[in-house]
Amino acid sequence: MDRRGPWFTTVMIVVMFSSIGVSTVYAEQGKSALANWHTLRGLTPGDDIRIVLNDRKSYRAKFQSVSEESIVVRLATGDQAYERQSVFRVSAKGTSHRTRNTLIGAGIGLGGGLAIGAGAHRVSTSNGYPYNHYMEAGAIGGAVAGGIGAGIGALASKGEWNDVYRAR
Repeated sequence: MDRRGPWFTTVMIVVMFSSIGVSTVYAEQGKSALANWHTLRGLTPGDDIRIVLNDRKSYRAKFQSVSEESIVVRLATGDQAYERQSVFRVSAKGTSHRTRNTLIGAGIGLGGGLAIGAGAHRVSTSNGYPYNHYMEAGAIGGAVAGGIGAGIGALASKGEWNDVYRAR
């Protein structure tokens, strides 16, 4: 039996529809911001970008410059200018945060490994096993789990492509 009453259901419905409305407003604001050609001025020369043209051809390039009429990029074949009307989307490669994520993964693994090692010591001594080196068990568990966590953090740290400009 639910003791929360009908007011709880009403509040949950209001919260749900409010969050849908707010997310729709923010999504529309994000689209209009991306449709602004001037957002390309935030790029710096040498940034890795992907440019997609209206005919859906895609190029990975280095950003060089932007003007009101065109964007200039460096391809393997040399510098190339694309007119604003022919550009469908421009994406920039974000930073990877590999070092930060590696350290976070190592810290989480180390803490978890120490806890598991200490728990293994408690179980082994309560069952009558003569293992009295819980510090060693914790250190071994922490080192192993810390290494695994660091590896996962490093592998999960790819720089993602973020849209900078998208034509309407």
